[in-house]
Amino acid sequence: MAVCTGCSLLCDDIELEFEDGKISLTKNLCRKGEGRYRSLREDRLVPAVDGAKVGFDEAISRAAELLGDAENPLLFGWSNSSLEAQRIGIDLAKKLGATIDDTSSFCQGYLMEKVLRGEYPTCTLDEVRNFADVLIYWGSDPSSSQPRHMSRFSYFPRGEKRQRGYDEDRTAIAIDVRKSPTVVIAADGFFRIPPGGDAEFIEALLAALGGKIPKVKDKKMKKKILKLGSTLRKAEFGVVFPGLGLIYSLKDEIDKLTPLITRLNEVSSYKLIPMVGHYNMRGFNQTLLEETGHINRVSFKDGVEHGTQFAVTEAVNDCDALMVIGSDLISALPAAISKKLARIPTVAIDPHRNLTTDMARVTIPSAISGLEAGGSALRMDGVKVEFEPVIKSGYRSDVEILSRIMEAV
Repeated sequence: MAVCTGCSLLCDDIELEFEDGKISLTKNLCRKGEGRYRSLREDRLVPAVDGAKVGFDEAISRAAELLGDAENPLLFGWSNSSLEAQRIGIDLAKKLGATIDDTSSFCQGYLMEKVLRGEYPTCTLDEVRNFADVLIYWGSDPSSSQPRHMSRFSYFPRGEKRQRGYDEDRTAIAIDVRKSPTVVIAADGFFRIPPGGDAEFIEALLAALGGKIPKVKDKKMKKKILKLGSTLRKAEFGVVFPGLGLIYSLKDEIDKLTPLITRLNEVSSYKLIPMVGHYNMRGFNQTLLEETGHINRVSFKDGVEHGTQFAVTEAVNDCDALMVIGSDLISALPAAISKKLARIPTVAIDPHRNLTTDMARVTIPSAISGLEAGGSALRMDGVKVEFEPVIKSGYRSDVEILSRIMEAV
């Protein structure tokens, strides 16, 4: 059995067959996982300095030189690195007096911090499969982003207490601005809201949970929300799966979710699991929290400092050297910020070419976790999953690359 690191589900039931040292057949992979495995031989990065191919040792040396000479280095990425690599990365940031940040800085960070600090009740995906009867996919589309989520853990499987399956034992609610593949599955449980309408929907749902008439103009929607309130009150074990749609809609009003979670737990038992994308984002957040008391946006320049000024979107204004590991930062951020990034001397560590590696001054190819390199990670629900390499490769792991840079700076 192998572990797929294509998303934060970390499916550990992958079966492989080999022929002439190559993967010839796979079982239990979703389409994202299949793409991950096929990427073994697609667009692999090469060690290079200023666009010229060099040896691995020279790339390491130049990376260490670039980072070591900087006054305000920024180390970014980490969500696609193993726990072992993340720990070395944090130590490297300390040694350099650098700022360290990850993708949660502009996506699931707020909710993940609430979960890790115990402010939002949570559970494991195994508990969801065995006990959950009401599932709320809010601004998330697991059918597309984590294709085995509904089939392996949430809606479709027959669990310990949910033996009759989704047709009798589970209710799926989808709250979204569009008719996504997940919405099609949820069918009658679909609540279409206008873009930016999540805060208003939360207020209406709070009213319904409190036995009041929600302030909604549309009569059909008003009835549906009242019926939803009744459904949520009757739940034995409910789980909310918030996605980026909810987070980006609420923006500065994200705290409005807190009274809803509180109210849900007054009328029944509800848990929350953020729909994390990258396979080990939660791992980085938890590791950094244990080390510094913060899940992201940390500077080690003068002790341990934390704040929005250390988020990658702000830190780019002052940093004079950048290391990006396992992330295509140029593609992820708005064009105005990407233009700033393009002017910063950059070291990029990644298995594949992307826009960020194409603009980097130093590139270092790395092994693909779960395929060419072993290690461990935290699933989206916090369960630790260990994985071994399943194919021999000449590529170095993130652990080895970071260790070598650490020695050289």
